[in-house]
Amino acid sequence: MRRQFKETTTALAATDPRVAVVLGDVSVYMFMDFHRANPGKFYNMGICENSLISVAAGMTATGMRPFVHTIAPFLTERSLEQIKLDCAYNQWPVNIVTCGASFDYAWDGATHHCYTDLAILRLLPNMEVLQPGSRREVDALMRATYDSGKPTYIRLSDHPHDVETNLEFGKGTVLREGKSGVTVMTAGPILPNVMAACEDLDVNLVYFHTLKPMDRALVERFRHDRILVVHDAFGLQEAINEVPGLRTWYHGLPDQFCAWYGTVHDIRARIGLDAPGIRKAVTTLLETPSA
Repeated sequence: MRRQFKETTTALAATDPRVAVVLGDVSVYMFMDFHRANPGKFYNMGICENSLISVAAGMTATGMRPFVHTIAPFLTERSLEQIKLDCAYNQWPVNIVTCGASFDYAWDGATHHCYTDLAILRLLPNMEVLQPGSRREVDALMRATYDSGKPTYIRLSDHPHDVETNLEFGKGTVLREGKSGVTVMTAGPILPNVMAACEDLDVNLVYFHTLKPMDRALVERFRHDRILVVHDAFGLQEAINEVPGLRTWYHGLPDQFCAWYGTVHDIRARIGLDAPGIRKAVTTLLETPSA
């Protein structure tokens, strides 16, 4: 997904001279072709995440359209005040693009885990919040939002899926329809685990790549179902529950620090977000009598 980020940014810059890249010592060598093709539009500022956001905001004030990029927890949780005041309050269209989603950097421990970013940034007025799950989604959503007039957060993962989904900004995808009255809703790169878990189960399966604005009309379509939200972060359940009167359950992060080391697959298995763990949550809801 990072490579697609680079390719799309380079393509945008070829036709829009306002496009620039501001890096926090991450993905630098990957962007060398961009640097050579766009002198004066490439800045590697090092490990100073708060300043990355403020500089990018200042660039938008001069009419530029910067993409600011580094590791997720440091550019979001650490820099929340700068995003809030410099970007959202001023309504400046900074494009914030991160890597290291949820447990992608699990081997570096809890400091590099990031699963609150989507929920936190959804709370800021004027923000657009995206969790693309595939390279196709990255390309389509970047092109749709980079000049939207609003600050945009795009969360990249090193473990994309290759499922064909609706690529329209702000719209979800119905991947399966069943008759049980149970709907599973999910987002981002956890989709393959969810699909494997639900493969032969009588459920609806609904997928989102945009958490703000949420596709409320699609959620409304399943308002009379029991809805199980399966997500490897916080934010999706909260977005879905903005539609009033739903019956939802959440299968995802526990209310504790996931302070374990390993791979993203190790952590998912430990907290029940591998295919067997998700299947257990879905079958439990299917087997529970509806109130």
